Amino acid sequence: MSPRQVAEYMFDQDEFSQWMNIKLIEVKENYCLLEMLIRKEMINGLKTVHGGVTFAFADSALAFSSNNSGDAAVALNCIINFTKAGKEGDVFRAESILVNDTRKTAVYDIKITNQNEELIAKFVGTVYKIGKKVIDL
Repeated sequence: MSPRQVAEYMFDQDEFSQWMNIKLIEVKENYCLLEMLIRKEMINGLKTVHGGVTFAFADSALAFSSNNSGDAAVALNCIINFTKAGKEGDVFRAESILVNDTRKTAVYDIKITNQNEELIAKFVGTVYKIGKKVIDL
C-alpha cells in the first residue's frame, strides 16, 4: 500500500480524527499535511481554541506521518508550545516532517498554522516502532 492508502486506511478507523473533521491534504512517506476547520464546540471558556484540540490535531498529524510507511508506531513523548490563540472559524493546518529516524524510534516536527500562515503551535513528537504492520492491528 502507498503512504496515502495507509493513511486513509487509518483515518477510516479513527473516529476521533473524523469527529475533528480532519482532511488529509498531502501524504508522502513519513510526511503529512492536514487541515481542520475550528468549530464552536472546540472553543474554551476564554473564547479561543481549547489546547487539547490543538494537541489532538498535532497528535493526529504525528500518527498519519509516522505510520504511513505501513510499519506501526505509537507516541512515546510529545511536547507542544502554543504560540498564538486560535478562534472559531480558523482553518488550522498541521505539517508533520520526519527529523530523526532510528531502528526503534523516530522524531517528527509538527507545525500548526492558521489560514493566515501564522504559527499557532509547535509540536515535537517521538514515536516508538512496535514491530508490527498497521494493517495487522
